[in-house]
Amino acid sequence: MDVVSSYAWIGWLVLILVFITIEMLSLDFVFLMLAIGSLGGLISGLFGFPWWAQLLVAAVLSILLLFLLRPPLLKALRRGEDPTKSNVALLLGQEGRVVQTFGGDGKGLVRLANGEVWTSRLVADAADQRAQLEPGALVHVKAIEGATAVVAPAGGSTR
Repeated sequence: MDVVSSYAWIGWLVLILVFITIEMLSLDFVFLMLAIGSLGGLISGLFGFPWWAQLLVAAVLSILLLFLLRPPLLKALRRGEDPTKSNVALLLGQEGRVVQTFGGDGKGLVRLANGEVWTSRLVADAADQRAQLEPGALVHVKAIEGATAVVAPAGGSTR
């Protein structure tokens, strides 16, 4: 066990480098907190703590940092984000008009409010309302599955 205690600092340095490398790839502050906890284990080893105490210091410090420091850091990081929806999130809930009648397979074409024409299919519980969906009928986007908009009739209103 003297060998473990004598060379534990090498293990701590390797862990710190690995955690910092992973943190640079993930950018989520989890591995940064683990790296700081490992630094605490390294420092406690330099003060002569046995290996099991070094592990305990690193674990406690990492857990405290994860639960006490990480949430405010994430909040501060995300404070400057642009709240504007984009991509798929922008399309969900958007209105559209039927361009091509929905056939027997439940698929058709819909022009969304932003001007894009999407291949679409009806939600499962709206299949019986297929007859209402003539060109010009109003629909709402419920989901996006690949390049297909999943739509539901908007109360049978037409243009």
